This record gives sequence, C-alpha cells and structure tokens, in this order.
Amino acid sequence: MEAIVYEEFGGPEVLRHAAGVAVPEPGPGEVRVKVAAVGVNPVDWKRRYGWVEEFYPTTFPAVPGLEFAGTVDRLGEGVTGLAVGDEVLGWTKTGAYAEYAIAGIVAPKPAGLSWEVAASLPVAGETAQRVLDLLGVRAGETLFLHGAAGVVGSVGVQLAVAAGVTVVGSASESNHAYLRELGAIPVAYGEGLGDRVRAAAPDGVDAVFDAAGHGVLPVAIELLGGGEPGGEQAAKERIVTIADVDAEKYGIVFSGILGDPDAVRAGLTAHARGAAAGTLAVRLADTLPLKEAARAQELSESGHVRGKLVLIP
Repeated sequence: MEAIVYEEFGGPEVLRHAAGVAVPEPGPGEVRVKVAAVGVNPVDWKRRYGWVEEFYPTTFPAVPGLEFAGTVDRLGEGVTGLAVGDEVLGWTKTGAYAEYAIAGIVAPKPAGLSWEVAASLPVAGETAQRVLDLLGVRAGETLFLHGAAGVVGSVGVQLAVAAGVTVVGSASESNHAYLRELGAIPVAYGEGLGDRVRAAAPDGVDAVFDAAGHGVLPVAIELLGGGEPGGEQAAKERIVTIADVDAEKYGIVFSGILGDPDAVRAGLTAHARGAAAGTLAVRLADTLPLKEAARAQELSESGHVRGKLVLIP
C-alpha cells in the first residue's frame, strides 16, 4: 500500500513516500479502515523530531498521523457494532498517513459530513473537550483561550460558548473577525497581552486554556490572581496548556493524552453530529495529496496556516 514512512527523527526530509508498505491486519477487537482523509496536526511533526516520546513513543519504521476518516475494510475477531463498509472517523494505532490503517477509537461519520471535515475533528474536538473538562469551566464563567483562532482553539471557543462560557481569545488581528463570528472577544498577541485581557474581561477571568504556548503561562498565573498572597497555587489549578513544554517548571498541568475511551468516543460522536448539523465548524486551510506530506508538515510547523491541513491518500 501507499504510505508515508520515516526511519529516524529529523526534519521533513526524513519523510519518505513508499508504495510497497505491507497492509496492516486487524487483531482481536480491532478494525482496519481504508483511509479517505487524514488530519495533519502539530503533534505529527513534533513526533517526527522526537520531542513527544513521553506521550507517543516511536517504533521505526513509523507512519505518521493520529486522525483519519475512512471506511471500515476488515473486522478483527470479536468486533461488534461495526460492519465492513461503515463510514467512520477517529484515531489510528498504526499511523494515518497511509491507504489503510488499524483504527483505535472510532465514531460513525454522518452521511452529510465531508471526508475532509470528518478527518479534522478527532484531535481538535477531543483535545478541546478534554481541556475544558479539566478546567471545569461552567456557564457564567469567563475563559481566556490563548491561541483561539487555531483549529483546537477555535473548536474550544465554540464548545465553551455553547456551554454558556464567556471567552476572551487571543489571536493575530487578521483573525479577530473570525473569532467574533465564533462568539469570542478577541485580543491581540504580544506585549501587554495581560492588560488587554483585563480590559476585555473587567470582572476577571476564571480559567486559562493555553493552546499556543509562546511563554504565556506567567501572564496566565497573573490573570488568575497568582500575584496575590496565597493566590498562586489556586491560580495554577485553573490553567491547562497543550503547547508549553515549560509547564512543569511553572507547576501547570500539561495535557497531551487521550482521555477515557468511552468518553472520547461519545464526544467524537457528538462533535461529528454537530459538524454535520452546522453547529460546530472547522476551518479548512488546504487539501494535499498524501505524497506531499512533507510539505504539509512544513506548512503546519510554520505556524502561519489559517485552518486545518488535510491529506488525501
């Protein structure tokens, strides 16, 4: 089968397009899918560099990619509730940058949902929901979401706003109109960020979701009253980052692992239905053929992509 493979850590040049990769076989309780679309994520190139081995250990040769949308092609022993030909979306165990993959957690793909959008939902939806749950944000509270115009951030904005949470979101000024459309109050990145957040939320913020990194954690601690006597620990308990590798240094939770499988599956099912119904949107940046995976990862790593990159095998 066609797949993207890498056999060492490094830059985009280590990715190799191969045509003779063995088709994986499903074991007991597993399913094989014919991949129709693949979501490209920052964790893909971070894994390629070897930066996230703590969360995603690599065995070479490796096929990149966590999320996919596709069709069930073969059932492993003992699988129930799925049939060959079912259209699904979810996570793979063997890498999504391939024609075929062994699926991990999957959910049904609604008939009206495009393959490209379906493949964009698993990581962004699960990550955003997991962080919001960890923060425990509730209706009537105010959330500061750093990196709100990114794919994870924008899904987080929509889920929080739908739950009755006021969201102040940081983004470049070119994305402010987009954030307003999603229901967030936009503020600009850069020096003075804390002051701009306070101006946007004069009654203060209750929690911080860092989806962008770039050293925002000290600002987050300050926003939550960390500079007040006895306030630092309480402040840190309502900050979660998915992007800052210095989280431990600040005593902040870094969240990077899938949650409970049943909860993840239920969330993915709900997010897919929401996307099909038009109540949850993912902005697509570009769709590329699988053989251009290295270029897709370069674009992702540049940090200047407005929306989701998708590969098509």
